Amino acid sequence: MIEDGRALFVQIAESVEDSIIDGSLAPEAQAPSTNELAAFHRINPATAAKGIALLVDKGILYKRRGIGMFVAANARPLLLDERRARFALRFIDPLIGEARKLGLSGDDLAALIQSRAATAATPISDSTQEGPAR
Repeated sequence: MIEDGRALFVQIAESVEDSIIDGSLAPEAQAPSTNELAAFHRINPATAAKGIALLVDKGILYKRRGIGMFVAANARPLLLDERRARFALRFIDPLIGEARKLGLSGDDLAALIQSRAATAATPISDSTQEGPAR
């Protein structure tokens, strides 16, 4: 999981986010502690704490005094919105730009995507979406 080139605390935060998105950390569930994250990833607890603080700042986790950190009730929709927006910037916007260069219409591009999605090894499920993609 730990990759070169990106800050460890960001990777820790994204790991917790992934658990929230995939449902293994439910709304109002207790999040792993800083010490648990540090031991699991073999990193300094201060680094893990910085990743947790990032999630607190974003409203994904909140602290219950004397108990620990918990997943906010609206954490999953917030994360999905954020990741969809980042996906659009990273992949969709360049895709549209290249499609325009090739003279493809919106309908042409949509048909091409549908065709590729239909033949992909892992099908895209409509049931995983919450609301419209952004």
